[in-house]
Amino acid sequence: MSAILALAIFGIAFFFIATERFNKVTVVLVAAGAMMVAGLLPGVDIFYSHHAGIDWNVIFLLFGMMVIVGIMRQTGLFEYLGLWAAKKSRGRPYRLMVMLMVITAVASPILDNVTIILLVVPVTIVVCNRLKLPAQPYIIAEILASNIGGAATLIGDPPNIIIASRAGLTFNDFLVHMAPIVAIVFAVFVVATRWLFRKDFRYNPEQVEAVMALQERRTIRDGRLLVRCLVILGLVVIAFAVPAITVEPSIIALIGAGVMALVSRLDAETILSEVEWPTLAFFMGLFVMVGGLVHTGVIDIVGTWAVDLVGSHYLAAASVLLFGSAVLGAFFDNIPYAATMAPIVEELTHTMPDPGKAQGVWWSFALGADFGGNGTAVAASANVVGIGLASRGGHPITFWQFTSRGVLVTILTVLMAWVYVYLRYFS
Repeated sequence: MSAILALAIFGIAFFFIATERFNKVTVVLVAAGAMMVAGLLPGVDIFYSHHAGIDWNVIFLLFGMMVIVGIMRQTGLFEYLGLWAAKKSRGRPYRLMVMLMVITAVASPILDNVTIILLVVPVTIVVCNRLKLPAQPYIIAEILASNIGGAATLIGDPPNIIIASRAGLTFNDFLVHMAPIVAIVFAVFVVATRWLFRKDFRYNPEQVEAVMALQERRTIRDGRLLVRCLVILGLVVIAFAVPAITVEPSIIALIGAGVMALVSRLDAETILSEVEWPTLAFFMGLFVMVGGLVHTGVIDIVGTWAVDLVGSHYLAAASVLLFGSAVLGAFFDNIPYAATMAPIVEELTHTMPDPGKAQGVWWSFALGADFGGNGTAVAASANVVGIGLASRGGHPITFWQFTSRGVLVTILTVLMAWVYVYLRYFS
């Protein structure tokens, strides 16, 4: 009975998020409250359970990076990069989109995809405002590119960190097994965007001419602070990437934010005003909602059913995980989804006598969770953060405006991933 009630609350909340009848933050907070009042998730689990509660590592990672980005915004860096990109593309919409997508996809495996979205979306808004273009198509394309590119490495997409921990996979394992298909999928995606966003490309020659006459260096307001910020950001990125540093990413981000706040000498109100508080509240509410499903056994039931269904048919197991993760990951944030399913996948692979096929199952799970993050507007952290930044910048993106493109990209990328998994691990 509790599982049915939890599923009903989640389904109703998702309906209101999708139809946008109420503010999404209000919806998830009410739904989270309903879960708690109904006793579907104990209060102690909400705050302290790594399996079914709020993932504070994600929340504080986002908070730390939001502070870092907010301080860097004071230097004029984003205006500089925006004007530089506009001039390099000569205002040609598709060329501009490709440039922004490539930057996003290349940087996402090095940083994580949420961090790069925090950095690139403000630049995109500046570019589009300069060229009098709607920013929504470009931001959507960047979010989709970040979820694809981030799949290439262990640190590029949060589900990969969870999967690597359970499966005992290394940074180099992800490069060897995930990077090749990610590169192919991204190349196809870049070509597909020409058709996917064809109605959104506009060219304003008069505005382009005015932009080409501007001097981008004049947009830098504080060169000394910019240099300090770039050094600190570089050290944060190195700390993320170096395997010998075992500190949680959230701690690294918070330390970086604290040091940057110290050297900037900005007042606390200015710094905290740059934080996307509604986005953080949305994530906390979403974690509680999914925690209710975890605690009542809904996701375990689905996962166990899938394992029982495939039995010893290992290609079928990989296929169910790949397509199933893409579908379920589109409706549940892929971070708690990956955390819930990883133990089930671990149990399944332990029964497999062939290590190669067992690895194929793990990579199927990773590809499905990562690429499924493009399925809906709430399927991945990067989506929620990017849409929140777009709204704050005056270019709101609706649930269906994102999802109508995201579903098509998810179908394309997951089909390509299945062919790759079949040829590499099961043929």
